[in-house]
Amino acid sequence: MEGMQSESCSVVHSDPKISGGTPVFRGTRVPVQSLFDYLEGGETLDQFLDQFPSVTKEQALAALDLARDFILARARSA
Repeated sequence: MEGMQSESCSVVHSDPKISGGTPVFRGTRVPVQSLFDYLEGGETLDQFLDQFPSVTKEQALAALDLARDFILARARSA
């Protein structure tokens, strides 16, 4: 889990001065939650990226990888 924390810092940023501390993609003001909302709503990754051009495909994929890794690590430790 420790490696995930350092990797998440390179992708996700939270600062009370930016969007009230909501986790955003580093270097943007785009909430990470928006990615999950788009996917949950049936939109594609490309549609998300078109709507939020300040987020790179690499950032979005890294966030999805982190979410997957977190879920799998939690499931294994349960």
